[in-house]
Amino acid sequence: MPAYKDKKTGKWYASFYFENWNNVREKKMKRGFETKKDALEWEREFLRQTNVDFDMKFESFVEIYISDIKQRVRENTFITKENIIRKKIVPFFKNKKMNAITAKDVIQWQNGLMIYRDENGKGYSPVYLKTIYDFC
Repeated sequence: MPAYKDKKTGKWYASFYFENWNNVREKKMKRGFETKKDALEWEREFLRQTNVDFDMKFESFVEIYISDIKQRVRENTFITKENIIRKKIVPFFKNKKMNAITAKDVIQWQNGLMIYRDENGKGYSPVYLKTIYDFC
């Protein structure tokens, strides 16, 4: 699908139609991209999110998951869950595609958490590691 250049601002925007979950055709537009490539990438990611295609990036899947889980858990649970996901999981898997994440990747992520040490040489406690793993 094409991207368009705004003559007034010199920035790019994406404008397209898609079918929502009710099979109703809607128009979607987002402005302010520096390059045509950025506009097209945003459009592809948006369409992947609406189709819930596992060819999407992990970060896009997290956004869908967080918006879905917010209504299903208590507020404090949600805050904890979102914090763990955004600070401990997303940085490692951020740009990987969902269907490309393997058991080996998960083991590497877990090993990275286990060997982590702060400036004082302290690592995460076993209880905290279990909490992180349980929220996944």
